[in-house]
Amino acid sequence: MRLCFASNNAHKLDEIRPLLPAGIELLSLAEIGCHEELPETQPTLEGNARQKAQYVFDHYGVPCFADDTGLEVEALHGEPGVYSARYAGPQRAAADNVAKLLHKLGTQLNRRARFRTVVALVRGRHEVREFSGEVAGTIAAAPIGRGGFGYDPVFVPDEGDGRTFAEMTLAEKNQLSHRARAVAGLVAFLNG
Repeated sequence: MRLCFASNNAHKLDEIRPLLPAGIELLSLAEIGCHEELPETQPTLEGNARQKAQYVFDHYGVPCFADDTGLEVEALHGEPGVYSARYAGPQRAAADNVAKLLHKLGTQLNRRARFRTVVALVRGRHEVREFSGEVAGTIAAAPIGRGGFGYDPVFVPDEGDGRTFAEMTLAEKNQLSHRARAVAGLVAFLNG
């Protein structure tokens, strides 16, 4: 089965590729000729994931799945949430987003947070399925580690061994991550 993943983020493609079964040929947006910025104008993760997948299906006729992920921090009333990628501005710079997050948290003692991912699959005009995954953790006082992307250098998952996602290998992160859990739901549906 040929399936497009509606993302221009090479890190996400690298994370998802090993999670899919051998029978699925994963196509990038570039491989289907999609080079425009996909719309993300919805107020929820679910809405953005559906919007991106539906856009690709409608314009390129390729079965597609898309994700939207948000980091939700308790002390910031769920910020940055749906605005995680552009928290510090439209340039979508991870270092700027992390710096803004740490600045807003300051010396806050409650550093509880969760990553949440929603994956939307569109295989037909009226066939849309959603899968979600989340992981709880805390926000570190400063970035640690060189791996991962986005907020990974400051997110310490509860189920881990005290390291941030950025300190883990891709395989270690995929054992715990929100995105891996959402994709597992997608894979179970495709295999069903």
